[in-house]
Amino acid sequence: MSKRVVQTSLFLALASAASHSFAGGFAINEQSVSSMGTAFAGRSSSAEDASTVFGNPAGMARIKREQVSGGIALINAKTDIDDASGATRGSNDGDMVPFIGAPMGYYVKPLDDNWSFGLGLYVPFGLVTDYERNFQGRYHGDRSEVRVITLQPTLSYRFNEQLSVGFGPTINRIDGELTSATPGTRDGKVTIQGNDTALGFNLGVLFEINEQSRIGMTYHSMVDYTLKGDTQIEGSGFGPFSGSKFDTTLALKTPESVDFSITHELNADWTLYAGSTWTRWSRLEEIRAVNKDVPAPLNARIGNIVEPQNWHDTWSHAVGAAYKLNRQWTLRAGFAVDQSPTNNTNRSPRIPTGDRKVFSLGTAWSPNDDVTIDLAYSYLMEDDTTIERSDYRSTYKNSAHGLGTQVTYRF
Repeated sequence: MSKRVVQTSLFLALASAASHSFAGGFAINEQSVSSMGTAFAGRSSSAEDASTVFGNPAGMARIKREQVSGGIALINAKTDIDDASGATRGSNDGDMVPFIGAPMGYYVKPLDDNWSFGLGLYVPFGLVTDYERNFQGRYHGDRSEVRVITLQPTLSYRFNEQLSVGFGPTINRIDGELTSATPGTRDGKVTIQGNDTALGFNLGVLFEINEQSRIGMTYHSMVDYTLKGDTQIEGSGFGPFSGSKFDTTLALKTPESVDFSITHELNADWTLYAGSTWTRWSRLEEIRAVNKDVPAPLNARIGNIVEPQNWHDTWSHAVGAAYKLNRQWTLRAGFAVDQSPTNNTNRSPRIPTGDRKVFSLGTAWSPNDDVTIDLAYSYLMEDDTTIERSDYRSTYKNSAHGLGTQVTYRF
């Protein structure tokens, strides 16, 4: 067994786990179903319900009634693995992302004519990948699972009829587990677990040009984690050390992002949206994990691990529109393009993601002034990506369907 075994670090679990979400890298976009209907175009300028706590906290200034919004987005991913070859025999079934859901919940209360308070609970990162037991690329990745939950208390302040700002600290909890097969070890595997809680923040500005047009900008900060957990090794090839656990630490920074968008009410029926998001994925230059108190016979095999990633910054762009069919029904549609931060040299089966296009449809039903029910559907198409490792080569064809529902109640 070589260090390649433990290069399957927990961070790679994060990256692979979200490779089939509707955002690039290991980010998840699904924090608002109302925004999902327009492919998240206008996310930082629409401020249509309490989910603006995430999209742009300054948008709370536009919400005139106390309200709660809650929902869930479901993702069903599909992967075909073609042209696979390598030194190890095995299968390439694909479809390694199980059916998953990303919940969300928000509360906004206007305090007076200027101040508003909000609270958000959402999932910014994390899904699951789970290859079959005999996967041909199992030495580069087997099963990965991560859960990141963020709590965000928020305040906004309206300076005048045009300018509002909002700010909220984020309390972020991350938990993850990773397993990988081990080359040269019969039925062997390495399992890495870790968790941490770290702080960040969400800052937004909203400028209302006139009653029909507004622009917004939101900054989501970097979050600096130090995950602590353990590495467990199993298998006859580890000899007397099989079943041992070692303390593990892993430094991880989730990248900052800036979202800029514009919302324009063309007339009483049509509203247009456009937006772009920049994400600083270049923070991910390498993976560095440390296993502590490893006995000397194992130190060269599972000691400190460093793996280059060399990710690059990305842009995503989206356009969308909403049509007010009548007093109760609103229809939405959107289209987005999103770059992948990975590169052909360092891409692995754990991060088989490429550039993507997303088509979205949505609707909102308001049976009365107090309740709105949002539904949205998205279809993701991803460019074919190639894995080129010394002992495993293949082509991944990825796609995904997303379905979301959200309920907003106004007091």
